Amino acid sequence: LREPGLNLRVVQLFRDPRAVHNSRLKARQALLRESVQVLRSRHRTEPRGPARHQQQHLLLPPGLLGGGRPPQPQHRAEFFLGGALEVICQSWLRDLLLARRAPDWLRRRYTQLRYEDLVREPRAELRRLLRFAGLTVPPALEDFVVNMTRGAAYSSDRPFLISARDAREAVHAWRERLSRQQVRQVEAACGEAMSILAY
Repeated sequence: LREPGLNLRVVQLFRDPRAVHNSRLKARQALLRESVQVLRSRHRTEPRGPARHQQQHLLLPPGLLGGGRPPQPQHRAEFFLGGALEVICQSWLRDLLLARRAPDWLRRRYTQLRYEDLVREPRAELRRLLRFAGLTVPPALEDFVVNMTRGAAYSSDRPFLISARDAREAVHAWRERLSRQQVRQVEAACGEAMSILAY
């Protein structure tokens, strides 16, 4: 960021953690390896000692950690997905707090984007991002963004298939798919970051 030969800009994309958890559960098998890597990253950065053992895994199905037993095979994916989302939310919180305390020169080079804002107002958010980056808005790019967020389809059984879909439906899909307990667990694990991001 301080390199004088670069004009680097950082755009950090956020999404409602409840929607993130819903999507990650839907693609649980495809994200299993990634979730394990995320959990390993926490163990590399955690302080050693007693405080480490006081952390609570809020997003895990009840009884998974009882007695230090490993998760049963049918709960393995949920175990890793839940723990990974906790790590992601903790990382978001660190980033958000850093951005709040950042000096002016850094704040001028950093902006945040909420997925929900992009979906609701794709043209306005695209213009804001490109203005931030010092770029113009080609009409074809604007048309592409609108098409990708306003398509006729809603979802796919293939989670990483990129296609035009009605992304507005995805914004609140978690309300129909997650149980109340799952919603409460996500909000408990991610509450501070959610508050800063106005979720």
